[in-house]
Amino acid sequence: MAQGKRIAVFSMTPLFPEMVMGGGQAQLKKVALHLGELGHKLTILSTRREDSQAPFRWHENVEILPCLRFKQPYPEPYFTPLYHIANAMRAVGAAIDAADVHYSHDGGLIFPYVYQRKPTVISLRSIIYPETMQCAFLFQGDAWILPSEHTRDSYHAAVAPFAPAVSERMQAIHNGFDWDFFQYTPPKGIFEVIPRRLSEHPILLFPHRPEAAKGIYEVVQIARKLVYERDWRDLRVLVPRWLDADTAPANRDYYAKLRQTIHEAALDDIFYFHDWINEVHIAEYYSLADATLCIGSCVETFGNTVFESLGCGAPVIAARVATYRDLLPDEHIHRVDYGDMDAATDIADDLLRARQRAPAATLAYLRDNFSLEKMVARYADVIVNARKLPPLHYQVPRLDENTRYRLAPWCYVSAGRGIFHDFRSDYAQNKALLRIAEAKPDGFAGADVDAKSLYTWLDEGYVVPMPRHDSEGLPK
Repeated sequence: MAQGKRIAVFSMTPLFPEMVMGGGQAQLKKVALHLGELGHKLTILSTRREDSQAPFRWHENVEILPCLRFKQPYPEPYFTPLYHIANAMRAVGAAIDAADVHYSHDGGLIFPYVYQRKPTVISLRSIIYPETMQCAFLFQGDAWILPSEHTRDSYHAAVAPFAPAVSERMQAIHNGFDWDFFQYTPPKGIFEVIPRRLSEHPILLFPHRPEAAKGIYEVVQIARKLVYERDWRDLRVLVPRWLDADTAPANRDYYAKLRQTIHEAALDDIFYFHDWINEVHIAEYYSLADATLCIGSCVETFGNTVFESLGCGAPVIAARVATYRDLLPDEHIHRVDYGDMDAATDIADDLLRARQRAPAATLAYLRDNFSLEKMVARYADVIVNARKLPPLHYQVPRLDENTRYRLAPWCYVSAGRGIFHDFRSDYAQNKALLRIAEAKPDGFAGADVDAKSLYTWLDEGYVVPMPRHDSEGLPK
């Protein structure tokens, strides 16, 4: 092959030699290792923590420098002294200047002037964190990778009216997985983290970080129904404790409130908290479960948990929120409307009684459609072949009588419940909005509805204006 390229990578999130803090970092490691194997040399600048300060390597061609002094723990990384921000920009800028191409993973680098001199690929993996959304509205990269169609369509709806040409730089690349690793694995090493006796109980997993939107309080409700209405007295719900559970004030408060809620629900014996699970044991962890719960209101941009759990044979119950609505066909996942605790309890009860693993057809579908090899190859193609493009032109869009509107991509029509709004986590029972959303899914003219209603829908994010060229569609 031709001489390898020098690639400067930015990671707002801390990185570790073995452990990962979330799905985004897991994907970065996979992409970085693939690029390293191809002969490219990566320098990854990441945020420093007390437990991640010394440089290390994932591969002989992949060096990680934990030198950036953004605030820890997350969120609000820019809530740090201004000299830390200045030093970080200097360090990142110097690394980019010494490289052939820049890759920014998971957002956070909100200053375009730092990267605009070199071909730049930006992957945004959130649509809820402020610094990631700032990256979107200030985007001046040459390629923009999103992990799902829902995320791509959402950013397009928000940003394209200001930068119409941005759609030409956007593409969705699904996360991929090593299905030889994420498969049923007889539990053994996991018992170094949790007691072996737990394997004798029916088990539900809640393998998520400490955010209420991930659905832990919904899980408490379901567990109470299962225990006291369905007589699952021996049920156990496993909950990993975040790395900063004892040191970060916000996390201490989170777990204190959660334990109090569990106590008030008379479920102290049902919930079991344990240390965070590292990569080595995660497949065994999923393999322990009778089902995994992803029933919160968090607006996920992909949701690795669903796929990892299914790969290891544990069925998944997921709320119809964001990407969980459509990334998998219905036959491979158990879906409920957000907030429908009765439906979720019924499904959990059935799964606990059946104690069946995910079927072979589901495992085959995952291998065919969410391959690690395909994902890293597509990332490598975009990053290695990135070329410098002219700066995007931004404008202030004007809404007029010719503007057309459509239901926002973060909304969907739920039969019997109304229009669900991902960011509001609730249902609108507005008959006029329901009528036009169902009658004109491809868009409607502003003149089709009264001005007051249109303003309200636009202001609350139920509808979005369509860019003039929207009919051309988005790249796949």
